[in-house]
Amino acid sequence: MDLALQIEELFRNDRKKYLGFIRQRVRSQEEAEDILQDVFTNVLAASQDVQKPIENIASWVFTSVRNRIIDSYRKKRTDSFSDIGSNNEKDEGLENVERFLGDFSYNPESDLVRKTIWEAVLAGLEELPIEQKEVFIKNEFEGVSFREMSEESGVNINTLLARKRYAVLHLRKRLQDLYDTVNEN
Repeated sequence: MDLALQIEELFRNDRKKYLGFIRQRVRSQEEAEDILQDVFTNVLAASQDVQKPIENIASWVFTSVRNRIIDSYRKKRTDSFSDIGSNNEKDEGLENVERFLGDFSYNPESDLVRKTIWEAVLAGLEELPIEQKEVFIKNEFEGVSFREMSEESGVNINTLLARKRYAVLHLRKRLQDLYDTVNEN
């Protein structure tokens, strides 16, 4: 039987087993389904280049699943500046700081709030050590990934992640009073 057909059959027959394994190791059902779909897509694509017969296809796929879960741990989202809001507000889709910063409609009150927030963010950034400030600005404002920063600077990705985390924690603390004021209004 063709290798691609064997993989497709394995997917149909053992999908729930793999999904259960993944689900125990990730945060959500959606993430588990995404991982499983990625794995089977990649395994099917890789099967085109396989020269030798594979003794145990299920084991090969299982190893791919484990590796993909490990990759997802490595790529876990770091704290971002938008994490300032409370859980309740995030559930409702209200991220106040971003709402004001990203709202370009003109209204004197919101314009003043936007300006005040930006000034507080910039002042908070100036208080940071240069390494933390640079990582935060590159990641949040310029969209540079940690991998790109690591390759460019030679600094370990975990070090860069820690620097960003310290910057976010500082800005959260620095902006908490402003955030509370915005929430009251």
